[in-house]
Amino acid sequence: MADNKQLKGAKIDVINQYTGEKWYYSDIVKDHFFKPRNLLLDAPEENNFDASGMVGSPACGDMMNMWVKIDRESERIKDLKWKTFGCGSAIAATSMYSVMLTENGGLTLAEALKVKPQHIMERLGGLPNRKIHCSVLADKAFHKTANNYFRKTGQYERIVVEGARVVDDRLNITDKDIEEAVLEGAQTLEEVQNKLKVGVGLSQSALTEIEQLVRFYSEKYYG
Repeated sequence: MADNKQLKGAKIDVINQYTGEKWYYSDIVKDHFFKPRNLLLDAPEENNFDASGMVGSPACGDMMNMWVKIDRESERIKDLKWKTFGCGSAIAATSMYSVMLTENGGLTLAEALKVKPQHIMERLGGLPNRKIHCSVLADKAFHKTANNYFRKTGQYERIVVEGARVVDDRLNITDKDIEEAVLEGAQTLEEVQNKLKVGVGLSQSALTEIEQLVRFYSEKYYG
């Protein structure tokens, strides 16, 4: 359910037929879903953009393509286009994200890389908890696109690649599995264990590490 107070008393948009959970979407979300900004339906013409990236989200099966045009001197984002085979929340979140990165002359790459999923949700007026991962999809696509630009321009020291680290070798569960569990709504160690069975029978130090990961991702995505 969307926690944003602005949605209190709003008309229910979706009711989960299995759980009865009520989902609300702000007028801003609806506007960006029905009238997405910077959407590119056709394949871009060759050399129209300086970098591109593609990601998929295991949490909801969404796929995202992103293209950017960069001013080489200032590193400002002059244009950003995207295409997704995602849900309404993914479309609205990416539409808003594209506006945030290109409005008022465009952010620099360094500034854009500091924009977090919660900033997108703030501009949208909130998203249902189970749809928060949709704002992460745009963020991950841009980071991959930025890495592509850094490679093309020989700025290898600026490339950031997130790698998975095993936190429970008996079940081969990684920190990325913990991240996905949090994105799907688990926000405590107990809730993550209910989803993944991670850490059962492990030492206290191992459990503490897992709990710290849960807290880290909860704060990252839920503020």
